[in-house]
Amino acid sequence: MIKEISDKSFHSEVYSSDRAVVVDFWAPWCGPCKMLGPVMEQLDKEYDGKIKFVKIDVDENPEISSKYSISSIPTIMVFKNKVVEDKLVGFSPKNVLEDKLKKYV
Repeated sequence: MIKEISDKSFHSEVYSSDRAVVVDFWAPWCGPCKMLGPVMEQLDKEYDGKIKFVKIDVDENPEISSKYSISSIPTIMVFKNKVVEDKLVGFSPKNVLEDKLKKYV
């Protein structure tokens, strides 16, 4: 299961990671977010130990959502060494996400 993080834990979970971190900005009421959830879970299992996956509820965590100008969800951001390396907005099928993630392994 993908770890849910918060405004308070974002720094330690994302910036302090020694590997790429995929952050899923989502909300429980969001239909496309619900569709993306199982895809993210599959990828989390497949990339176990190689890429870290976390999710953050935008309604519960406005500070980080505002910092990264999240205006549409789901938004997927890939962080590496404290920098946003990639960003996808909206639902993306598994193969599209896999193509983006290959370079971070």
